[in-house]
Amino acid sequence: MTAQQRMRGDVAVLVPAAGQGIRLGPGGPKALRSLRGEPLLVHAVRRVAAAPCVGCVVVAAPADSVAAVRDLLSSVHEHVELLVVAGGTTRQESVAAALGAVPDRYDIVLVHDAARALTPPELVERVAAAVRDGHAAVIPALPVVDTIKHVQPNGEVLATLDRSALRAAQTPQGFLRSVLVEAHAAAVDDHTDDAGMAEKMGVPVWTVPGEELALKITRPLDLAIAELLLDR
Repeated sequence: MTAQQRMRGDVAVLVPAAGQGIRLGPGGPKALRSLRGEPLLVHAVRRVAAAPCVGCVVVAAPADSVAAVRDLLSSVHEHVELLVVAGGTTRQESVAAALGAVPDRYDIVLVHDAARALTPPELVERVAAAVRDGHAAVIPALPVVDTIKHVQPNGEVLATLDRSALRAAQTPQGFLRSVLVEAHAAAVDDHTDDAGMAEKMGVPVWTVPGEELALKITRPLDLAIAELLLDR
């Protein structure tokens, strides 16, 4: 590790990147799909690594692509410690694999979707600061702008929810490392949201303002929107 890396912050960021991204269409693992000539994962790691609080990034890559992903990221992380491990068949397994590789010196751990490739470094700092201020679990969130209906499987509307109290969760989600370790150890079902695992343990989850740029690239339309945002 270089002297510059030793001077970096107290936060490790986990990036699960082994998923196939079926909703994005054919083309291999979602994190390795191209956005303006570079994989989503490269965009995501570059922005995360630009946050001064981050000292380490751990990527959980497809098991057959660990060396290739490490080479891919070699030019975007000079000032942070980068580790690449083999991910699992689910997001939860990939997060657990990345968490197990975090060096002992990091007590604050963030989990970030590679698909949120345009997330600004300021959001990373905001989440980490909230954990540092005493919140064991933190998520960035945006107000819901659509009217939300509770609908039965047959299509019948049961209720219209009060959207003033609803929020759309984003990443990075931040945790005291001990809380995230305990949450994964206690999980009995598969989860797509680490904060939800902390909730099930009774850990209060705090919110901080999210960012429109932290949109999740899930469908081809999202990719087109991200390209337009990059052009701007």
